Amino acid sequence: MAASAVNTADLYDERGEELDSVALQFQSLGGNTHFSGPVRTIRCFEDNALVKSTLATPGDGAVLVVDGAGSLRTALMGDLIAASAVANGWAGVVINGAIRDRTAIAGLPLGVKALGSNPRKSAKTGAGEFAVDLEIDGVVFRTGAMIWCDPDGILVER
Repeated sequence: MAASAVNTADLYDERGEELDSVALQFQSLGGNTHFSGPVRTIRCFEDNALVKSTLATPGDGAVLVVDGAGSLRTALMGDLIAASAVANGWAGVVINGAIRDRTAIAGLPLGVKALGSNPRKSAKTGAGEFAVDLEIDGVVFRTGAMIWCDPDGILVER
């Protein structure tokens, strides 16, 4: 996975203004610290049903970006959903919110960026939107745009 090992600092030096950098300090929580791929998006608030159903479909090396409005009150992904993402070929997940089971997720070959963790489960009603443009910390995430993540941060094509 040589493409996944791209350092964001080097990439930014090469491509600069073609890329947006997320200033919000996401934590690297998955087993893969460097990951990249085409963006797929979900907007949901304290409800992870869409996250679960999406990561149960073929990922084809994509990165799911989930805008949970920054809520740390409930987890939007746990170890079982993360294991499903691995089994279905997702490169990673970026969650503007919380995960749970962080020790188990750290052992999975999956890139995971999130704001933190909380053991509390989320609702499962299916509320939310799939394949919508998201704006997180002033950066727009569009379905199909490339994203690169590593311990330094997150870059996305403008």
